[in-house]
Amino acid sequence: MENLRALVERAIVQSPYGRLLGVVCEKVEPDRLVVRLPFRDDVTTIGDTVHGGAIAGLCDIAATGACWASPAIAPGSRGTTIGLTLHFLAAGRAQDLAATARVIQRGGSICVVEIDVQGADGTAVARATATYKLSAPRQRTG
Repeated sequence: MENLRALVERAIVQSPYGRLLGVVCEKVEPDRLVVRLPFRDDVTTIGDTVHGGAIAGLCDIAATGACWASPAIAPGSRGTTIGLTLHFLAAGRAQDLAATARVIQRGGSICVVEIDVQGADGTAVARATATYKLSAPRQRTG
């Protein structure tokens, strides 16, 4: 499990975009990830409302991490988000937001993930579904 956490934290949560948003890894389990977006002025739109783009980025990072949180992932694999549907339920205002992502279907190369975003006060802020493609490592020829 520690190897999974290290992979998810290093390659996904602490990626350049994850660092830009300031995302923090809270929990890694097989097919499940919880990440937190700390509230700060840099991720707001008007006043103290967290920007929808920051919430979308949080969802994408959470979904990606949940897909990679599997001991079945071969070293050298590659992946990309191929779909993200996001519904905003309430404004995220002046508080940290946590995204919980769960793989609900893992196929040969396609994963489907549900993501719930909640404010620190328990308010449901957003719900998303992501589709993610994992590719096996490239075979070297030659």
